[in-house]
Amino acid sequence: MTQISIVKLTPALWRVRFDNQPINLIDSQTVVELRAIVEAAEADPEVAVILFESANPDYFLAHWDLADDGALQASLPPGSTGQHPWLDVLIRISKLPVVTISAIRGRVRGAGSEFVLATDIRFASRERAVLGQFEMATGVVPGAGAPARLPRLVGRGRAIEIMAGAEDFDGDLAERYGYVNRAISDADFQDFITAFAARVARFDRRAIAELKQWVDPLTLPDDAEFPPQLDAFFAAVSRPEVLAHIGRLFDQGLQQPGPVEERLGEYAAQTAEPSEAVS
Repeated sequence: MTQISIVKLTPALWRVRFDNQPINLIDSQTVVELRAIVEAAEADPEVAVILFESANPDYFLAHWDLADDGALQASLPPGSTGQHPWLDVLIRISKLPVVTISAIRGRVRGAGSEFVLATDIRFASRERAVLGQFEMATGVVPGAGAPARLPRLVGRGRAIEIMAGAEDFDGDLAERYGYVNRAISDADFQDFITAFAARVARFDRRAIAELKQWVDPLTLPDDAEFPPQLDAFFAAVSRPEVLAHIGRLFDQGLQQPGPVEERLGEYAAQTAEPSEAVS
């Protein structure tokens, strides 16, 4: 593991920490390491809770690394779902017979947002968390599950607002919309997360698995919903106007620490070419 560390606080409670400096981008290596964690959890009869957190207080998972060529992902053997490796990881995380928790401090956008949407519970630091699906500002639709998961969480209108508006949401607004379960003051955040995870991890693992068996079919998207969304994403990112827009963002500092990544929703909108359909 070069990007992700795992500490088994007890047999029932795992703490998984993202640490891909400088801003915790997601790339093919992230997928490889997350798949290894998922496979370990699927095979472990004792784990009951997995807590995901970040070593970087400013970035939980920034977004997908747009410089990643995907070759490492393409070399992976098919996962158990038979889907694209990133989709495979997200689907399997959502269906683990354990409680998965995202402890969000810092920024989580794009594919990072789609990761936390695949976990069971999302807690956000009121002062430090920033969430968003910025893709529409660059001319593409989110491709790894947000159009399928967000409406089930926040409702149709708010889901379209989040994705079409491509703006950043702070912890309080994300809580109000249902994007996260709860926003907690940053001073109390670590203590709350640790206590909650430890509390659930003490419960009967079989009961947790049974709870997920009842809740999942009623709340999770069908696996068939995901591939067309990812196909549309891949088709969109190859369009010249999208590549040009992403290039302008790179010129201003995309994927480096600084104002573009700090306020990506704002910068992505500012660098967009006006639509020809708008007079």
